[in-house]
Amino acid sequence: MAQAIFAKVPPVFFQRLRTVTDAYFKENNLRKTGDGRLYWKSAVLFTALAALYVLLVFFTPANTWLAVALCAVMGLVVASIGFNVMHDGAHGSYSSRKWVNEVMGSSLNLLGGSVKFWKMKHNENHHTFTNVEGMDDDIDIRPFVRVHPGQKRYWFHRFQHIYGLLLYGLTYLFWIYYNDLRKYFTGKISDHTRMKPMSVRDHLSFWATKLGYTVVFLVLPMFFAGVVPTLVGYGVMVFVTGLFIAVVFQLAHVVEDIDFVDAATGHGTVECEWAVHQVNTTVNFATHNRVWNWLFGGLNFQVEHHLFPKISHIHYPELNKRLQQVCAEFNVKYREFPSMRSALRSHLLHLRRMGLAG
Repeated sequence: MAQAIFAKVPPVFFQRLRTVTDAYFKENNLRKTGDGRLYWKSAVLFTALAALYVLLVFFTPANTWLAVALCAVMGLVVASIGFNVMHDGAHGSYSSRKWVNEVMGSSLNLLGGSVKFWKMKHNENHHTFTNVEGMDDDIDIRPFVRVHPGQKRYWFHRFQHIYGLLLYGLTYLFWIYYNDLRKYFTGKISDHTRMKPMSVRDHLSFWATKLGYTVVFLVLPMFFAGVVPTLVGYGVMVFVTGLFIAVVFQLAHVVEDIDFVDAATGHGTVECEWAVHQVNTTVNFATHNRVWNWLFGGLNFQVEHHLFPKISHIHYPELNKRLQQVCAEFNVKYREFPSMRSALRSHLLHLRRMGLAG
């Protein structure tokens, strides 16, 4: 399979966009990284996680349905920490201080993942080769889900718009205990990307993360709350976390009227500049919903994030106004769904079409 490359065209769209974006920060005397709004949000999320953990493990509610509901809330909090804290930290946009970004990015290790693997998979592959088959591992859910015509179709794909959301709920569990281990032992981030060499410290950190997470979220709860309650509660938590993580990503890249590139066809050249490709393969949704903006860490402003990943998400609502103006100026199609519900509907319709199409 050939590796996709971008056409050698002048990056005039991105230069113009960067000019108006830089002007916004200069005129308002703002830093591109996070500020008190992000730090306060981080404190709320980590406090909520700690409080829910202590309550569920050491003071387990007698009411089963209350306990299950709290586990579901905990799953949403875990996902929101990933969206808001880890994501900005791993991109270097949380703070102007490198060590702070490293600490906040490493919150993923606290939650069972590997920030080192994530940076290679997400920051390098996904952000460079968005929706490019064989390069963007984030669109590879094979064989269970088919997202574009270049992927092989199986008979069960005709039902993927029905079982898709249930499958998404398993993604976080698979991420922690399967995908990371597969990358570790194969030494490959995606089909065409070898992992960077790991130091002794990296190997120790990887296994300490997996062991520590298992002890904190499974072993200790089993000891204090019981085996069955722990398995049920943990299952609910990781299902909710996985569902929100997967859905937010899918609504941004796997919907109707979005571009995909299949280098396997031999036509692996992206016939536009990198920034235009990002707009062509990414969509925003529910940008005026304050609840989703807060919980999703601005990832419903996915276009802005892909164009400026080192700018904190707290600035995306203002950048969005300027982005739309530049897109109109260059006749680049800007896509946005007015609500999360409309974006989800488009995603499911896309899955249905890919499940039936040859």
